[in-house]
Amino acid sequence: MKIFTIGCGRWGAFIAWYLDSIGHTVSLWGREGSQRLAELVATRANGTVRLPDSITLTSDVEGARDADAVVISVPSQSLRPLLRSLPENILDGRTLVLCMKGIEIGSGKRLSQICREELGERVKVAVWLGPGHVQEFTAGRPNCMVIDSDDEEVKHKLISEFSSALIRFYYGTDLVGNEIGAAAKNVVGIAAGVLDALGLSSLKGALMARAPREISRLVEALGGNPVSVYGLCHIGDYEATVFSRYSHNRLFGECLVTGKEPEGLAEGYYTVKALVELGERLGVELPICTAVYNICYTGAAIDTEMEALFARSLKHEF
Repeated sequence: MKIFTIGCGRWGAFIAWYLDSIGHTVSLWGREGSQRLAELVATRANGTVRLPDSITLTSDVEGARDADAVVISVPSQSLRPLLRSLPENILDGRTLVLCMKGIEIGSGKRLSQICREELGERVKVAVWLGPGHVQEFTAGRPNCMVIDSDDEEVKHKLISEFSSALIRFYYGTDLVGNEIGAAAKNVVGIAAGVLDALGLSSLKGALMARAPREISRLVEALGGNPVSVYGLCHIGDYEATVFSRYSHNRLFGECLVTGKEPEGLAEGYYTVKALVELGERLGVELPICTAVYNICYTGAAIDTEMEALFARSLKHEF
């Protein structure tokens, strides 16, 4: 396939590397003046992955017009502005693959919904979700991930073309559950990092037991399958998000406690605001999300929030 990848950050560069490594023709796009693109052009590397010469690096988005698939990996809150900034009709007839996790603040929309609102039926939309860190993949350590779409033909095509010994793709069957679950796991990662920094890592077992049930209630309220959160999109991503030293969200949670400057703002920071808004709108109680939101946005005392969260009565466990 001819693949045009939008977004030259850590994950976007890895996706370009991976798809090139399994035989596809890949271009990687960054905005004109992008420091990340300039670094890649100059060194073909970004500290986690080295790109072969077979990958075209470009700031000309016109290359998307004749691609078989356009893979997008940008911050979740930037997706709608990105789509609106692209030349008119440039994505018509393309298959969009969203390799990102999040929910739009304000609207509460999933990322596939944003694509539909902005582009309608002119494109086909799929999501690429699940566990894995660039550092693990480039070291040759395999993992399993999920591709989901409301178009069965697209889903089967992408899984056939993108699967390898390094990444084995599973068929998603619930866009709502998979997108919400994938986004919400980043919030759980922040909570896990807070517990680690407080010396309360033993409570991560309780966190992992309660979080899927909490998010499943929201998925069900949104019309999805609540069981989806027990798959790779959410609980299947806990090892990579709740425990891994590579997890930006877990590290962000640690920084909230220690006061250290995080390397980059984690997606869970934005997602938790959107989740709390959704929970209030739908009347769904989200105690873990609310605790993380209070810590991130209201200046609430971290130890007080964690104590209150885990002191909830037994009848509220699930």
